[in-house]
Amino acid sequence: MKNYILFFVIVVFLSCSEETKQVSEEKQTYEKAINELLSKMTLEEKIGQTNLRGTSSRSKILPEELKEAVRKGNVGAFLNVMNLDYVDELQKIAVEESPNGIPLIFGRDVIHGFKTIFPIPIGLAATWDAQIAKSSSEIAAFEASAAGIRWTFAPMLDIARDSRWGRIAESPGEDPYLATVLGRAYIEGFQGEDLSNPTSLAACAKHFIGYGAAIGGRDYNTVNISEPLLRNVYLPPFKSAIDAGVATVMSSFNEINGIPASGNKFLLKQVLRNELGFNGFVVSDWNSTTEMIAHGFARDEKHAGELSAAAGMDMEMTSTAYENHLKDLIKEGKVTEEQLDEFVKNILRVKFKLGLFKNPYRNKEHTGNFYAEKHLQEAKNAAIKSTVLLKNNSVLPISQNIKVAIIGPLANAPHEQLGTWSFDGEKEHTNTPLMAFKKANTKYVFSKGLDYSRDKSTDGFKEAIKTARNSDVILFFGGEEAILSGEAHSRANIDLPGAQEQLIKELAKTGKPIVLIIMAGRPISISNIIDDIDAVLMAWHPGTMGGEALHEIMYGIQEPGGRLPVSWPKTAGQLPFFYNHKNTGRPADSVKFVPIDKIPIGSWQSSLGNESHYLDVGYKPQYPFGYGLTYTNFKYENIQISKDTINFEDELSVKISLKNTGKRDGKDITQLYVQDAVGSITRPVKELKRFMPVFLKSGETKEVEFRISSKDLEFVNYEMIKAAEEGNFNVWIGPHSASGLKKSFYLKK
Repeated sequence: MKNYILFFVIVVFLSCSEETKQVSEEKQTYEKAINELLSKMTLEEKIGQTNLRGTSSRSKILPEELKEAVRKGNVGAFLNVMNLDYVDELQKIAVEESPNGIPLIFGRDVIHGFKTIFPIPIGLAATWDAQIAKSSSEIAAFEASAAGIRWTFAPMLDIARDSRWGRIAESPGEDPYLATVLGRAYIEGFQGEDLSNPTSLAACAKHFIGYGAAIGGRDYNTVNISEPLLRNVYLPPFKSAIDAGVATVMSSFNEINGIPASGNKFLLKQVLRNELGFNGFVVSDWNSTTEMIAHGFARDEKHAGELSAAAGMDMEMTSTAYENHLKDLIKEGKVTEEQLDEFVKNILRVKFKLGLFKNPYRNKEHTGNFYAEKHLQEAKNAAIKSTVLLKNNSVLPISQNIKVAIIGPLANAPHEQLGTWSFDGEKEHTNTPLMAFKKANTKYVFSKGLDYSRDKSTDGFKEAIKTARNSDVILFFGGEEAILSGEAHSRANIDLPGAQEQLIKELAKTGKPIVLIIMAGRPISISNIIDDIDAVLMAWHPGTMGGEALHEIMYGIQEPGGRLPVSWPKTAGQLPFFYNHKNTGRPADSVKFVPIDKIPIGSWQSSLGNESHYLDVGYKPQYPFGYGLTYTNFKYENIQISKDTINFEDELSVKISLKNTGKRDGKDITQLYVQDAVGSITRPVKELKRFMPVFLKSGETKEVEFRISSKDLEFVNYEMIKAAEEGNFNVWIGPHSASGLKKSFYLKK
């Protein structure tokens, strides 16, 4: 037996050594080829590689000047070229007519699907399922690569703590651990095991960094983040992406602590290159280099180019600071040709890894299998698992025998259902709820009530109320149109837009139970109507197969599988809101809290007895991070830890007994949170460290175990040292961030 184990170890060692040797030889081959190519390139051709140019995807012509620029070697990559003849022609010119035959990269915002559209990224985050994230990006890559696309501007890894921000729709949520797990999965899906596979896409981790912390949730706005906060909350998802081999990184629009990201040496050189070891290329966001002029950081276009070059920006998206000024900046000694050479090496390295020098042309026999049955089933599964059940007064699931009234502006809105950043999705292929109910031949009556989400007209109310009275239960499909979230679509008021609340109030007067199904790019404030509705399902924008997914959920064929990846606020006035906040010197207390309506008239003015809360909405969210109901019930019992004291080299086992006490089989997502009670800098009240889906049959009990170590307790302190600190820790296991059974332990040096 010992000999067998020794043999196995030797085989594994040799296998790993051989794999490492192959990777090393491949890298040497790339680097040799890159250096040889670089030695042949003129200064103008080198600058050309840093230029990312775009056309409108609706363009009817391919300008001659654009073709000539490619012919001269003055373009390195394109975005939004969706005419396949143009893709073929441009690549042919680059490979066969430009001085050194360097192929182009064609990029596109393939964010949550190409043709088959999956739930928006915050919806995918609500699955808490890495496999779904990976599968969605694999399918997106497979479909998009048929159009010659080999580079996607995804995943977005911005931690988002403010639901007013339009781009929360694209985010992985508010928690760095969940974002880290999902980010790695997206990259593995897009890039596959071998980036040279012609059906893979080079991923782009964006936006580096802190974009989600824009003040007031206003897009492009100022960001102020202390360095420990930057490193503890906003950086981990990007580190995970780089560890997963992400090919490219995009700088963010925002300034951070006074310096725009696209000209920030500290971020792009020290942190990204030196500390994280990133060896792909960095691309600016759209015009973000020249937008440093508006920031007041650059004097003009030339100065903007100088600042971005000094910071280590490799490729400039759409703006022309490099194209117009790098040559002069090099002549003037403000930028060196050696700096430019590094930019070009980084870009060529990705082109080599993509296999573009061996196989530059798209495979015309690769159709992408758009809307293949497998793709649609994966999209439907993702929509089911992303849907979060927030409230249920025993109205869901509904019986097949009852008659339902389908009402609301998003019940049959195929374009809106696809959500933001779904440029290539086709509404003709969208399966809406109304379509799904009709296909299933269920008992329903339909009335829109409102033509679109922002509609303020009450003309349709009378018919909708009549429809409601002629039913047993009302299914109200409301929320936001796709255009109301995404880039540059922030909202100060995050209630249901238009007259939706007014219509729901009128429908409630019929006495029929109401199920509110929300399709939106952000959490929606529902505190004004929460008492008028009996159940709430958050479907986000669920994508192509959202209709069938929601139909099966409402009839209990499937369970809603989602958990909130962000805290759900009662009102926009609470924002930013996040579960992993710090305590204050006077933390909010449910015992002492006196709501505004219970303050005695003529009270003596005093702060005593009040803590960190709002008088009118308190200090809790409408629903906490990690929250989501199912059609059964779970009971957490008997939490145990393996030791009361652990050393830095030890592992701690934390166990819980989980029982399905309901009448249906079901799945819970069991979550483990930790608190460092006292730190050299103040620590969050809780931090997610592990989670696990647990399926239980009705009446079944399972022991759920997690293991953590001192590595999980590390944080970056005020000296910028990442380490765990000796002291007391609390640990919880439960169904969400606001509930769980607690134990304590001591970490000892």
